[in-house]
Amino acid sequence: MTELDRNNIPQHVAIIMDGNGRWAKQQGKMRVFGHKNGVAAVREAVSYARRIGVKYLTLYAFSSENWNRPEQEVSALMNLFMQALDFEVKKLHKNDIRLKILGDISRFSAGLQEKIKKAEKLTENNTALTLNIAANYGGRWDIVQAAQQLAEQVQAQQLNVADINEALLQQHLVTKDEPEVDLLIRTSGEQRISNFLLWQTAYAELYFSDVLWPDFNEAEFHQAILSYQQRHRRFGGTE
Repeated sequence: MTELDRNNIPQHVAIIMDGNGRWAKQQGKMRVFGHKNGVAAVREAVSYARRIGVKYLTLYAFSSENWNRPEQEVSALMNLFMQALDFEVKKLHKNDIRLKILGDISRFSAGLQEKIKKAEKLTENNTALTLNIAANYGGRWDIVQAAQQLAEQVQAQQLNVADINEALLQQHLVTKDEPEVDLLIRTSGEQRISNFLLWQTAYAELYFSDVLWPDFNEAEFHQAILSYQQRHRRFGGTE
């Protein structure tokens, strides 16, 4: 593989992990089969990101719109989430990886909420990589809940409306204290943002892969990083 420029590694990479259902259909299996095999791709992506020096990796696991999927599929996804927290968190901790769940977890079962809290507590001081799992997350929801927090502060006379700016609103998003996304990857050939990290991806480089998520491996991730390194980021400025 072509060598990476180690001085130009994106700090924050976000991935829309798309194509599990189609991958399973190609195998003549149920959609949940694709989700199960997608977990292996997650492991490989996390391992690669940590190795090359990415500091934040955000994976879109379950959007707020995904509740509209068939009940059997949603139930299977929740079970997978529980299993992953049972079996993967100790490995993450051993590898100095911090786990954070981004989203409104109040809709999850009490058992799942408890596992999430324990996993976050166990790994909270790890520094090699922060792994954000976006679950019951939507970009519009994120901006709205930040605005609600600011509105409550204004109502309580703790904040003046004139003091609200981009930096302040950003501090109330679920990714507060994290850098904005440098590179956004979406698999399966679809070319949409799908309500993911709308604020945080304002100046992200976009990379679309035709590979379905269960087949997204280290080599594919490497190609995405190489593509990122060949771009000239201007952030709205001139050449």
